[in-house]
Amino acid sequence: RRPTTRAPGASRYLRTFKMTRGKPAGIQAARKLRNHRREQRWAQKTYNKSHSITAMKANPFGGASMAKGIVLEKMGVEAKQPNSAIRKCARVQLIKNGKKIAAFVPRDGSLNFVDENDEVLISGFGRAGHAVGDIPGVRFKVVKVAGVSLLALFKGKKEKPRS
Repeated sequence: RRPTTRAPGASRYLRTFKMTRGKPAGIQAARKLRNHRREQRWAQKTYNKSHSITAMKANPFGGASMAKGIVLEKMGVEAKQPNSAIRKCARVQLIKNGKKIAAFVPRDGSLNFVDENDEVLISGFGRAGHAVGDIPGVRFKVVKVAGVSLLALFKGKKEKPRS
């Protein structure tokens, strides 16, 4: 190992140089740093998606976590390869904006609790607007049917009210 020889005072210069790394420094640099960071955040995919108005308009829920809708029809969606199954779903028209979406009905035999023209509560499927697993094009799931939890109906703890 060779001993490094530097000019006197060079270490202090290098330390200062490393600290700034091309950013404006100084007592009056805060506004510049803040504005630059604000502009650059829009290049981040997650920030842009969560803060842009376009994403809000494209989302059927319009920024809400859940939405109520009316069941138009019950349908089966074929699972993607290599799986082979018919996943039970419902075509739902949202009350708030009239948009039609496909919603997965979870658990074995739960589709029997869902009837056409029922009011259902829909939530996201868990992948922030993306389809889950082998169910193509389905981004939402049914949580409640006629104001009663689907899980409670499935477990037999509650009965669906007769309308």
